[in-house]
Amino acid sequence: MGFLLRWVFALVLLAATYNPTEWNYVRWSLSNWDTQLPLAVLGGLVLLIGYIIYLRATVRSIGIFGMILILAVAGTLIWVAFDFGWLDLSDPSFNTWLGLLVLSVVLAVGLSWSIVRRKLSGQADVDDVDA
Repeated sequence: MGFLLRWVFALVLLAATYNPTEWNYVRWSLSNWDTQLPLAVLGGLVLLIGYIIYLRATVRSIGIFGMILILAVAGTLIWVAFDFGWLDLSDPSFNTWLGLLVLSVVLAVGLSWSIVRRKLSGQADVDDVDA
């Protein structure tokens, strides 16, 4: 259940920033920048805080190589699904949602990896050591 919540929050963060509908921060802030600048800046800062939390935890737990590896596995899964005819990539809107889904999985794995590693190996990750 914990991974699912981390994944949903990552997907919400990414989709709130940008998605193919008109309901996203990027389109809203570009169309309302001149009339609601303080609210646009506040929304951007709140999203930035979410990205800092997710990206910092992801980079610390799986690193850049781990992120690339997860993206490669997801890309290969999409390639296999496309090759077998299970996936149609002709719709740009669908492709955007698919990209958001893949990126949210990368962020959720990164945020959850220390917990998974501890359960699998019995070892805890320690980042800061007091001397």
